[in-house]
Amino acid sequence: MAMKLFLLLLLFVLLSTIEQAQGLNPIDLSALRDIKNSLTDINPSSSNAFFTSWDFTASDPCSTFAGITCSTNSLFPRRVTSLTLGSGLSDSPGLAGTLSPSIANLSELTQLVLCAGIVTGPIPSQLGTLKNLSVVSLTNNRLTGSIPTSIFTLPNLHTLDLSHNQLTGTIPGSISGLTELKVLIIGSNKLNGEIPRLLPAELLHLDLSNNQFSGMLKKSMPLTLRYLSVSGNRLWGPLNVLESLSELVYLDLSMNRFSGPITSSLFRSTLSSMFLQRNYLTGGVPQLPLSPSTAAVYGSGSTVDLSHNSLTGKLTGILAGVETLFLNNNRFNGEVPKEYVESVYSGNTKTLYLQHNYISGFPVESGLSLPDSVALCLSYNCMVPPLPVEFMACPASAGEEVSRPANQCSAFNTSMA
Repeated sequence: MAMKLFLLLLLFVLLSTIEQAQGLNPIDLSALRDIKNSLTDINPSSSNAFFTSWDFTASDPCSTFAGITCSTNSLFPRRVTSLTLGSGLSDSPGLAGTLSPSIANLSELTQLVLCAGIVTGPIPSQLGTLKNLSVVSLTNNRLTGSIPTSIFTLPNLHTLDLSHNQLTGTIPGSISGLTELKVLIIGSNKLNGEIPRLLPAELLHLDLSNNQFSGMLKKSMPLTLRYLSVSGNRLWGPLNVLESLSELVYLDLSMNRFSGPITSSLFRSTLSSMFLQRNYLTGGVPQLPLSPSTAAVYGSGSTVDLSHNSLTGKLTGILAGVETLFLNNNRFNGEVPKEYVESVYSGNTKTLYLQHNYISGFPVESGLSLPDSVALCLSYNCMVPPLPVEFMACPASAGEEVSRPANQCSAFNTSMA
């Protein structure tokens, strides 16, 4: 009899252990309940409403709740390790409400994602207690307030994306302590102040675009950067601070107040996307390297935009072959090098805007026809375009004048003499 009771007790313990292993930690379950109570589907009647699957009477939320991933059975009971709030589908309007501080009770969380919606309010400062977090992505919502300084203490943070919100305040200097951070995207907010002198040393991707940052770029920018965008801010100063960033493949400094010449090291084919438009840059483009082996050979997908600056001098062939090239609204003069013409007519350069300069010639060989895929604009220069106007693809901003008035060209040439 005693043996039977022992076996029954043992069976009960085993069944309880199995049930517990399949279930979710009650602290995590309570946190999920708080999270659901603070958020709602914008369109709860939609067939793809996110919270439809969050049924708290379910025996195993880990397998039924949308957006959560749980630990394996090595942890009893199971813990939430990844949380994605919202479906992320293109036809889903997303979520509304606020982010609950109870997210911080999911102490094993490694990834937190909030899909596009209209979630408002602050980012909970309690996120700084989640020491396992490696990814925080809270984009395309209406979050307000400053970025909690506690986030900049997370030892394992790899990716921080808070873009397209309404965040204010500055970036604290403590961000340099995020030694594991590789991706920082906080564009399209209302952040201000200067960019910290020290950033995480191994940062690969930095997007601070469309904010209200001011001051100069620092020479101490991480040498590992491959993507840098600070467009649409109030930054100023020379570009020579970028000379050491040899790993860059994407650079966007557009719509700021940068001045002085463009450092020659930026003219390289490995930097295949360079946007410097709408600044106060002066000087010209560098000469071709003496050695053909070091010449930049731009290829498919390359884009360079130097438009709306005060660049002067004659064009050199260094940018020939760029697929999309904007040199318009500067003060370039002289004849366009034949390398550009050949690249356009071969179809390698698909967009070439040269309007609103002081260019005096575009040497087209007779008998050549412009490919249909090419957009070429030569209007408002010191020449009659060699192509009929109807064959040029100029934007409306180029105006209707085909050539500059002669007095502008003569005055410009005299001043350049």
